Amino acid sequence: MENKEVAKILRETAQLLEIDGAIIGRYRSYEKVAELLDGLTERIEDIAKDDKKLQELPGVGEGMTAHIHEILKTGDYSLRQKLLKKYPPTILDLLEVHSLGPKKVALLWKKFKVATVDGLEKLAREGKLHDIPGFGEKSEQNILKAAGQFKHLSGSGRFHLNVADDEAQKLAVFIAKAGVAVESVTPAGSLRRGKDTVGDLDLLITMRPGHDKQKDVDAVADHILKYPEIEQTLAHGENKVSVRLTSGLQVDVRLLEKKSFGAALLYFTGSKEHNVALRGRANEMGWTLNEYALTTLKGGKVVASRTEEEIYSKLKLAYIEPELRENTGEIDAAEHGKLPKLVTLEDIRGDLQMHTTASDGHNSIEEMGEAARGLGYEYIALTDHSQAVTVANGMDEKRTLEQIKKIRAAQSRVHGIRLLAGIEVDIKKDGSLDLEDEVLAELDVVVASVHSYMNMERAEMTDRMLAAIENPYTQIIAHPTGRLVLRRDPFEYDMERILDAAAKHGVAMECNAFPDRLDMKDVHLRMAKQRGVKIVISTDAHSTRHLLYMKYGVETARRGWIEKKDVINTLPLDHFLAALRPKPHAAKKPVAKRKSA
Repeated sequence: MENKEVAKILRETAQLLEIDGAIIGRYRSYEKVAELLDGLTERIEDIAKDDKKLQELPGVGEGMTAHIHEILKTGDYSLRQKLLKKYPPTILDLLEVHSLGPKKVALLWKKFKVATVDGLEKLAREGKLHDIPGFGEKSEQNILKAAGQFKHLSGSGRFHLNVADDEAQKLAVFIAKAGVAVESVTPAGSLRRGKDTVGDLDLLITMRPGHDKQKDVDAVADHILKYPEIEQTLAHGENKVSVRLTSGLQVDVRLLEKKSFGAALLYFTGSKEHNVALRGRANEMGWTLNEYALTTLKGGKVVASRTEEEIYSKLKLAYIEPELRENTGEIDAAEHGKLPKLVTLEDIRGDLQMHTTASDGHNSIEEMGEAARGLGYEYIALTDHSQAVTVANGMDEKRTLEQIKKIRAAQSRVHGIRLLAGIEVDIKKDGSLDLEDEVLAELDVVVASVHSYMNMERAEMTDRMLAAIENPYTQIIAHPTGRLVLRRDPFEYDMERILDAAAKHGVAMECNAFPDRLDMKDVHLRMAKQRGVKIVISTDAHSTRHLLYMKYGVETARRGWIEKKDVINTLPLDHFLAALRPKPHAAKKPVAKRKSA
């Protein structure tokens, strides 16, 4: 079993226990191990071969070891099965509906025996929730909206970018084992364009010279159909294989002659709108463009086909990077030499949002630092949560000051990279920040974000965000729209006013690289660039493994026409620190605990 499958079973067990009214310590232990497994680079199946090694993992004692062995052996867990006899499996869907937590889900089950999103929607439409303790009329409206979002997103048939990327990499490795006939395996489609979600996965295969004969093509196709994660074969033609994987993702594999690779890559990368515009341009020039070649209208003579660069050149266009191919001005820019020189992964010098065991991360300060140094970074900011995020073990003022000391001390043990003391401080309902000024003044990097009251009206949320940006201690706004890809829509607020304020006050906006977020999205990044707003690209890593997600943030930034000069964590350390909004130095006074808004 994959780590994510074991983690899913443990997480669902925790959720069902919470609905069932178990004490927090009991269900939280399952949650913590599920989070741990999500961040492990080594397969849990391999670790579990040695119980001693398994129990070296944080939170894994003898009891949890037995649970993991049971899951690996049977594919399920008896406690989860027992709870699913008491509660319908669909009750887990309710936990994905924004505005609901386990306590409310348990109340709905107890009072109405409702365990489906449709049933929840019906209750809200009939006005049966607003008199229930903990709900109310506004809550009813929010639930209707959130239920609609869940049904739309969960039924979209699309997959997170990293899921498609992982599947493409695994399948490419398998295809390469077909033998010397295979020269290259190249992803196309939405994955190559770096879209936040992927529908179908397109893979293009070219054969080595002398191996493009039909028998070699057939042998490679037959090899592909032996891939162990195929659930269903959808098509097996002369030069194409279509399958559905056990993950649900459809994969279309095309075996190409090398001479037509460029035309095929251009065509199958898309987008449809970009391709239509290119074909129109080709026709105006007396040519026709398809997946095989750029040819003359009369006589069908091949003008270009081997490379994308060759085709763009013949169309009198500069080469257009895949992430820009959405027909949103890139063709005109390519014609007039105005394409941006897009930021690259190699440009990134530091990661500015990550979490350690001080809050809800899985690795220590030192481990995050060593892993980041291994990626070639010059600096990182350790930004654990503030006190308002209780579910993530957020830090109050006292613990934050202690964490600063720990980061400073860890610096002497981690060489070759600068460890910056940071915080992901919550933006409270009234727009104020979740920690006292004198504590924020002690930090190297202050990242502010919203984790609560996400259904505020547009005007209220706009005022809340503006207040946070105007706060002199706010330097970066993290995951600015709060969206969760395929799970939750963005906050409602006036983006133009927010970006204008960020530009005015020197506050940077984050392009969050975590595949569940990818926030800000491309359209908003382009708006920010037009206003001269500073951008940071950060992973929001909760384990060392998550640091590798930086590439998805870079791809998202590239879709937003972002260049190296727009991103302040492409700067050397001293220049980066100078580019951050300078914080005032608050007068020190005794730290007192406050009630959060």
